[in-house]
Amino acid sequence: MARPRLAVRAAILRGDRLLVVNAYPPEYGSDLWCLPGGGAEAGQSLHENLIREVMEETGLSITVGAIILVNEFKDSKAGFHQVDLIHRATLSEGDGSAMVLADPEGVVDRARWVTRSELAKLHHRPRLLARAVWSDHAAWHDPMEETIW
Repeated sequence: MARPRLAVRAAILRGDRLLVVNAYPPEYGSDLWCLPGGGAEAGQSLHENLIREVMEETGLSITVGAIILVNEFKDSKAGFHQVDLIHRATLSEGDGSAMVLADPEGVVDRARWVTRSELAKLHHRPRLLARAVWSDHAAWHDPMEETIW
């Protein structure tokens, strides 16, 4: 298996709603939702990477806060292993209604703001997401799991 890929993700709340995006490109036919973000590039801080990734995927400007969850997942068949560092984030401009979904990698083409109860009804990862987002705790660890389509 390859060395783990490091990624950063943003837990952005607007009132009681959390921003989630589709996790796979449309051709995969997956209904999995996750937080906006992506792979960390060498030479940029985690915060710089997260600001760039959220801007690329959604067109939103954010201010990055504390890490609230570490998530790890793998796809053994593909030899893929990723570690996500999930940060609290706030919108630094606007109210989030003017999203522009222009992901250069062509993955994110859907986004929605969901309440905790709506998130519970969605196929989403990580499983501890709601617990981490809607609590005062920081740095939960969601154990590694196989990717589920």
